[in-house]
Amino acid sequence: MEHDIWAKLPDDLLSEVLARIPPFLLFRMRSVCRRWNSILNDNSFLKFHSQVPSHGPCLLTLWRNSQTHHCSVFSLPLKTWYKIPSGFLPHWAFFLVGSSGGLICLSGFDGLLFRIIVCNPLTQEWRLLPMMHYNQQRQLILVVDRMDRSFKVIAASDVYEPLPTEVYDSKLDSWSLNQIMPAVSVCSSKMAFCDSRLYLETLSPLGMMMYRIDTGCWEHIPAKFPRSLLDGYLVAGSHKRLFLVGRIGLYSTLQSMRIWELDHVRTVWVEINRMPPKYFRALLRLSAERFECFGQDNLICFTTWNQGRGLLYDVEKKAWSWIAGCALQLCSSQICFYEPRFDSSIY
Repeated sequence: MEHDIWAKLPDDLLSEVLARIPPFLLFRMRSVCRRWNSILNDNSFLKFHSQVPSHGPCLLTLWRNSQTHHCSVFSLPLKTWYKIPSGFLPHWAFFLVGSSGGLICLSGFDGLLFRIIVCNPLTQEWRLLPMMHYNQQRQLILVVDRMDRSFKVIAASDVYEPLPTEVYDSKLDSWSLNQIMPAVSVCSSKMAFCDSRLYLETLSPLGMMMYRIDTGCWEHIPAKFPRSLLDGYLVAGSHKRLFLVGRIGLYSTLQSMRIWELDHVRTVWVEINRMPPKYFRALLRLSAERFECFGQDNLICFTTWNQGRGLLYDVEKKAWSWIAGCALQLCSSQICFYEPRFDSSIY
């Protein structure tokens, strides 16, 4: 780290070196000097950064204290928590919708208006989306297309009122109206986006509703849930894999957490693994305790509301591990997987 050596490096070589540093360490290097700060905003650095492999999956947590946003990211490869400045966010943007391709989506009420923003936490760039045609609180999901350098936000039906599905296209900077989701009894507000399709669990008719983003139409998938399923979450994996994660059992002493994968050909759920009893007892001490579950790239994360613990399952390695750190101990925190990218632009 000799000053003379770094000072003599050409800008293009320095950009290539910096592009290979973990993003959160790189984020701190903005304050080293004006030259480094300018390089991190330069197109040549972003080009190098886009060509290097992704840093790896991270967990992003967001919470608010006294009207102030707080944001922390846990790097799974480095096993370390990092704080990210979040003062650039509007005060009303509190509800974490989700993350995709280096961007995160948040929503909230600005007065009486339901508003949505998409931002890059590393560059602190953000975009306020125009209001929807039917401007009510909706179930939302963010989808980023890195090849096309664009993103979409899909707004499904309102929880209490059937509304047309609306899709925001960042290239058009507008919302388009699509088919109203048929009248169904939704059993979870959590959605999963897999292979250009949006999936949502339903109780009546039993199975799932699937939304095709290319046609803008809904259709019913008659994939019956496993017997004695108490609560379940749909989780999108990589390579068109769709998982169902849920708790099975009628009594607390007989409960277990299981993972199924959808057989798209036979339209049935096939069990692929069960949470070991020692992890299940540690994660869910009370039979009525609620848990959250979300995934990315064949990684599934489990959290509980009042224990501040996170459990990670790697589908490929079939390995379970605890997530260390204290950021999950806040009951009001929201969490999702996040891929840190400086080159993810909202424009």
